[in-house]
Amino acid sequence: MLDDASTTPRSPAADTAAPVSDTVEPGRRGFLKGASLGAMGALLGTAIPFGRNMPPGFVPVALAQDSGLGLMDAKQGLTLLNDRPVNAETPAHLLDDDVTPYERMFVRNNGLVPQHALDMNADSWTLTIDGEVENPLTLTLADLQNEFETVTTPLWVECGGNGRAFFQPGASGNQWTVGAVGCPEWTGVRLKDVLERAGVKPTAVYTGHYGNDVHLSGDPDKEVISRGVPIEKALAPENLIAWAMNGEPVPAMHGFPLRLVIPGFPGSVSQKYLTRIWVRDRQHDGAKMTGYSYRLPAYPVAPGTEVPESDMVVMMEMPVKSLVTFPATGAEVAAGRPTEVRGHAWCGKGDVAAMHVSLDFGQTWQEAELMAPPNTFAWQRWTASVTPPEAGYYEVWARATDKDGNMQPAVVPGWNPRGYGNNMMHRIALFAV
Repeated sequence: MLDDASTTPRSPAADTAAPVSDTVEPGRRGFLKGASLGAMGALLGTAIPFGRNMPPGFVPVALAQDSGLGLMDAKQGLTLLNDRPVNAETPAHLLDDDVTPYERMFVRNNGLVPQHALDMNADSWTLTIDGEVENPLTLTLADLQNEFETVTTPLWVECGGNGRAFFQPGASGNQWTVGAVGCPEWTGVRLKDVLERAGVKPTAVYTGHYGNDVHLSGDPDKEVISRGVPIEKALAPENLIAWAMNGEPVPAMHGFPLRLVIPGFPGSVSQKYLTRIWVRDRQHDGAKMTGYSYRLPAYPVAPGTEVPESDMVVMMEMPVKSLVTFPATGAEVAAGRPTEVRGHAWCGKGDVAAMHVSLDFGQTWQEAELMAPPNTFAWQRWTASVTPPEAGYYEVWARATDKDGNMQPAVVPGWNPRGYGNNMMHRIALFAV
């Protein structure tokens, strides 16, 4: 089972197969169903040594499952980190919009995009709320849209491993730099409202989230990812069960037809392709909730330390962070003249308290103008003006501070085995001429 901190295989075993009726997009179904082993081997680019054992009506999972790469055609300027599952980040200068458009929203998948999402078909979709509730619910998309208050709000989502590329020694997994974050506008219903309709029992401790994306093995019985949050966080008013992103149905790559959006916590808890929320009387133990997945050492450790699993704790609130989105790193600016710099800041605790920038490698700092967010857990625009005194090379360092006085550090903080939670300052290069 693969997660954000694992090495992802590039190709499946040649003798793995999947039922053609469940996994192949309609345009290929007829051809593949009747294709010979030789033809399928040609498509794979290799022989199928155990092909004679493949049951009738099956095709190799490598042909049957769409990894989602075709859906990347509409993305603009993203850096592809992995193709199975698809993971791609956005360069900082492409994240300047206050509301992140689809084409610039990062992609973090744990499995393969399910067929219903590729078809954009939600006709038979249901969401189950069960477990430690008085009234278990099974809701259709229409039920959610018609029986609860609809909310539209920008909310940021960030991968817990954003910044992993800067850890030394390095951590395995997708080598995110700074671009695994975005703030689209989401439309849906409050998770709180749905849980209260179900009647959360006093015994409720945690939620467990489930979707129907496809495991990389093709095995329909294997969980791809199933994380959850403490019930207090689940009942907070900012969380959504969303069916639209930027005014359109949630795209296939981002969880069609329903996904959770739980800002402030790692993006892994914002389950895509949402089918079930299991309210539990204990901490959830689904796929990628245990071991080292999305967990941090319970105490500071030296870089490279082997930390026992028993000393790892679940990652919850994301640390305060900011990004320089203009100008792009490496830009030429005029020496002796003011230059505008701007970006966004965000924090797992809620609003950011202050924003500062430095042009002299952190020796002096000037306060940036920090705008109030349109709502809690929308990222905040900041702007500043810096003046390079003479021609030469400069760096803009950006530093956000949360309401408790915690500032972004200049270097990677809190080394941990899986490379989570890096909130070091973002730096860009400027050449004054």
